Amino acid sequence: MKKKLAVLLAGTMVMASLVGCGGNDAAPATNDAPAAEPAAAEEDTAELEEEVEAEAPADDAEEAPAASGDVISVGFAQVGHESDWRAANTQNYQDTFSAANGYELAFVDADNDNAVQLEAVRGFIQQEVDYICIAPIETAGWDTVLQEAQDAGIPVLIVDRSVDADPSLYETQIGCDMIAEGEMAGNWLAEYLDGAEAKILSIEGSVGASATLGRTEGFNNIVAQHSEWEVLDSQSGDFTQAGGQEVMESYIKSYSDFNVVVCQNDNEAYGAMDAMDAAGITYGVDGDVIIISYDATHDGLQYTLDGKINCDIECNPLQAEFAADVIQKLQAGQAIDAQTIVKDQAFVAPGITSSMATTMTQEVLDGRAY
Repeated sequence: MKKKLAVLLAGTMVMASLVGCGGNDAAPATNDAPAAEPAAAEEDTAELEEEVEAEAPADDAEEAPAASGDVISVGFAQVGHESDWRAANTQNYQDTFSAANGYELAFVDADNDNAVQLEAVRGFIQQEVDYICIAPIETAGWDTVLQEAQDAGIPVLIVDRSVDADPSLYETQIGCDMIAEGEMAGNWLAEYLDGAEAKILSIEGSVGASATLGRTEGFNNIVAQHSEWEVLDSQSGDFTQAGGQEVMESYIKSYSDFNVVVCQNDNEAYGAMDAMDAAGITYGVDGDVIIISYDATHDGLQYTLDGKINCDIECNPLQAEFAADVIQKLQAGQAIDAQTIVKDQAFVAPGITSSMATTMTQEVLDGRAY
């Protein structure tokens, strides 16, 4: 085993603010809003030579001790704590890479600062951890630090999002297919509208994030197939409730004829709903505006059940088990897949009939793990 981990990078850790906090943002300020809970819901996959769609690995894979009997040290450079989805993803890594499961986790919350995240990875290299997991804030600029990790003999796993880097510099990429998520949203809208006109406003995620790029590309692939659709505007809400509200308030001042709002995560949707509530604009199943969201967090699906969000596209945050499975295979000298795609699904509000989405019920919501 490599030497014991040093004190976790001071100033970048905000673990206490993540555990059970549901991100920085509260649910919309509506009278019938559900109570905030530690929940989940963000965020694309690079085109690699080998892909595998995967269900969750067997429980014994994530709990297996190190092959040598030693504790396995893992450094995890997380994006931040911008959303309910991110909080659930962080909790999943902390639960999976625990001492009870034979791991020692060094965790850094980069707070959406790309420079901080790069330095966090360099800190893990200096600490000589056994493995590094990176959920990259931006897709670009990773070759140098990945080369440094490879030179130090530390395998790197790219998780949740993807990077524009030489695939030989990291072991594998694990995450959801963000382009497919965008296409799923577009195909659902086409089914729902059944040839009707769409005036679309888009609230995108963080600029440069692979989740943003993938969801935008996928949705626009479907838009291009419908001459009766028009994307009026598209701006970044930075995956936050405050950002979603700010962008929506600006849209309301500029546009009066929209009937579809696409938010690239649930927290942005909460902000958009707050802005429309304040402006007296109705939305959801019984409203004038169709809302499409991504992540399918607990609160997002509660709003779907309540008929306020028409369709919510899942992005499964429970991805640490896949990373643990890869690490155990590497420990045992086994071959691993170049890419693991975590499956997603879509959920629609009661009263909406869809061949490609699950209708939300209280039973479905209660049965969710996040």
